[in-house]
Amino acid sequence: MTQLTNTSPASLFDMTGKVAIVTGASRGIGEAIARALAGAGAKVVVASRKIDGVTAVAASIGDAAHPVAAHTGKEADCKNVVDETVRRFGKVDVLVNNAATNPYFGPMLGIDEAAWDKTFEVNLKGYFWMIRSVANHLVSRGAPGSIVNVASVAGLEAAPLQGLYGATKAAVLSMTKTLAYELGPSKIRVNALCPGLIETKFASAIVQNEDLLRTVVSKTPLARHGQPSEIAGGALYLASDAASFLTGGSLVIDGGMTIC
Repeated sequence: MTQLTNTSPASLFDMTGKVAIVTGASRGIGEAIARALAGAGAKVVVASRKIDGVTAVAASIGDAAHPVAAHTGKEADCKNVVDETVRRFGKVDVLVNNAATNPYFGPMLGIDEAAWDKTFEVNLKGYFWMIRSVANHLVSRGAPGSIVNVASVAGLEAAPLQGLYGATKAAVLSMTKTLAYELGPSKIRVNALCPGLIETKFASAIVQNEDLLRTVVSKTPLARHGQPSEIAGGALYLASDAASFLTGGSLVIDGGMTIC
């Protein structure tokens, strides 16, 4: 049984001695999460499909970070991320699944098969490949761990113009609960983050469209969209000992959008 002997606010969120992997970490939410984990003391492997972006992020963080190129839709790449993390830092304690794609924006009936397959490959299959590789590593060590799946409010309710993306995120939430149940006896916690509209390149189709942005903001009690740094704190919480008795949960950070 995990017992926290020091419950000061600083110690609850202290990640010193922990090693984390963050996928989709070249910019936006993934980059912000990697910086938050490193700032709390963790060693962080930042992964993305293209090495240039994560190399720049790792360099800006310093010795606590290491870049790895990976297409998370490919199982071999996911295994390599874990192997490279162990080679560099000796172990893995935390996984933040953040890599995602959304190649189609429009009514669901217009989706073609290529967009369908690509979205499920990265957003769902990629999360599972990463989880399995990290979970197998943790179980082999007999070590506890934390897995954080970045989902979306699009997986909680109807997602007009983003129906396929929303379907993958709903599946992520379902998978999070099932794996939390199955991995709980191994002391591996699995939780999800559900961001609302966050200003990233990924969300540019909405953020840069005045009419769409106005519509979303009008339904958000805080009357604005969010920033990546406002999601990072939630990820740090779920990864840290502050959330030691939380598994199978979904932390919604959306400015109140989903309560309306």
